[in-house]
Amino acid sequence: MDPAEQGAFLPRGDGPAPQADALHLREPIAARHREVATPLGTMLVAVGDFDGHPAVTGAWFVGQAHFPATGLLGEPDHDGDPLLAAAAEQLTQWFARERQGFDLPLALDQKPQSLGPRVWRALQEIPYGRTTTYGEIAVALGGRSLAQAVGQAVGRNPWAVIVPCHRALGSDGGLTGYAGGLERKRALLELEGALPHEPGLF
Repeated sequence: MDPAEQGAFLPRGDGPAPQADALHLREPIAARHREVATPLGTMLVAVGDFDGHPAVTGAWFVGQAHFPATGLLGEPDHDGDPLLAAAAEQLTQWFARERQGFDLPLALDQKPQSLGPRVWRALQEIPYGRTTTYGEIAVALGGRSLAQAVGQAVGRNPWAVIVPCHRALGSDGGLTGYAGGLERKRALLELEGALPHEPGLF
């Protein structure tokens, strides 16, 4: 990608800069969860109530960094929760290259002074098959001084794949800071065509 274009799709905030020490203000507790098989390992998706509506509270690769405590995952889904079914179907389609985005309600805090939600919303603006840098996200949110805090928020993204934190790179284009592991990050970007393909899973 032309460096001049990198990050051009990120929204430029007009309000005050977010607090660098406030990744998010609340952690929604899931009511139910289910496992989803993917080519890169099992994922676990959880749903619960958020502001009075059902929402996906998280999606993680099993065993990844920042995997939530058992008490935050809720009960295994035995009743065919429709939102969990939709999330599983969309993830399966995404890995099969049958879709490029997700249409799921997320338990994403909208408070403008909370850095984590603003970073995660910025990640949602990165198009399929494109990448940007932590620095570009920081500039979009208020300034390069936020770059380190942005990197921390990206690394703690609770919605692996669904909120595409794998599209955020280091300033030199390096594959840094992915909670699911750098091999998974590379594979996800290869699947999207954002990196030259190497023989492997896809």
